[in-house]
Amino acid sequence: MGLFVHGDVGTAASYEPPYTLSSGESVRGGERRLWDNGAACGRRYRLRCLSGSNRPCKDGTVDVTVVDYCRKSPCPSTILLSTSAFSAISKSPSAKINAEYIQ
Repeated sequence: MGLFVHGDVGTAASYEPPYTLSSGESVRGGERRLWDNGAACGRRYRLRCLSGSNRPCKDGTVDVTVVDYCRKSPCPSTILLSTSAFSAISKSPSAKINAEYIQ
């Protein structure tokens, strides 16, 4: 696993299809701060699970591309991942995890 430098910490959860995918895994920038009025669209992030209830974390990271923002108010987490991206870093598909992410 690579070294994370200058990463941000937030929460991550998964969202159900339909997904908007160009290639690879998708992420919806959960908070408008991350979405940055659309400037984040196309940005790639690497995430890793830090903690959560019932020890949901898997070792490793997942690389994702921002394709949309969270349309729920309030958004359930900082970052919403497709279920396949979320399952790469969490053993529990319905968990809300603490995650570190870098661009």
